[in-house]
Amino acid sequence: MSLDIEVKFNEKENAWVIIPVGEIDIYTSPKIKEILFESLEEKNSNILIDGEKLDYIDSTGLGVLISILKKVRESENHIKIINLKSNIRKLFDITGLDKVFIIEE
Repeated sequence: MSLDIEVKFNEKENAWVIIPVGEIDIYTSPKIKEILFESLEEKNSNILIDGEKLDYIDSTGLGVLISILKKVRESENHIKIINLKSNIRKLFDITGLDKVFIIEE
């Protein structure tokens, strides 16, 4: 179980682009939370999460995304999630988080 996270800032979108590679679970959630909060401290903007290389996310990972969403919304920014695999997309649908996050195919 591992997680690599690619982070870059996209000037055109005015957004941090986050590409998690692997699994976001109870073991790796603190890492992604730390990276996202550090990015927002450096430059407060929108966040774009590209789920193309994300294989798995559990409830801990979803909790981290929600806490980050709250922080982002304080500045009237948003989180957009793209390229989710169908099993992860289903999790967002089941939990109702598809109505909380902007999710694009």
